[in-house]
Amino acid sequence: MSSGPDATPTDASHVSAEFTIEPFVDGDPGPHVVDAIEAVRAAGLDADVGPFGTAVEGDLDTVLTALGGAARAAAAAGAERVSLQLTFRTGSRSQD
Repeated sequence: MSSGPDATPTDASHVSAEFTIEPFVDGDPGPHVVDAIEAVRAAGLDADVGPFGTAVEGDLDTVLTALGGAARAAAAAGAERVSLQLTFRTGSRSQD
């Protein structure tokens, strides 16, 4: 596997990601959260929205593009922090 800032796992056919956006708002999600979720959906991904985070999955390029759009939308709507975790699903692992 190659390394460096532009390296991509050569067999990463599927990734899952979970992100949280702060500040948290009591009650309904704040506009910074709503705008980020709309950006993910506009990129063609289903968003599994939970009380403290949102999960998405798909091919690497689509997920990264969607997350970039979500982060930009959240920041534009007043987010102070976007936390993200990516999990690579390779051909050698069983898909959930």
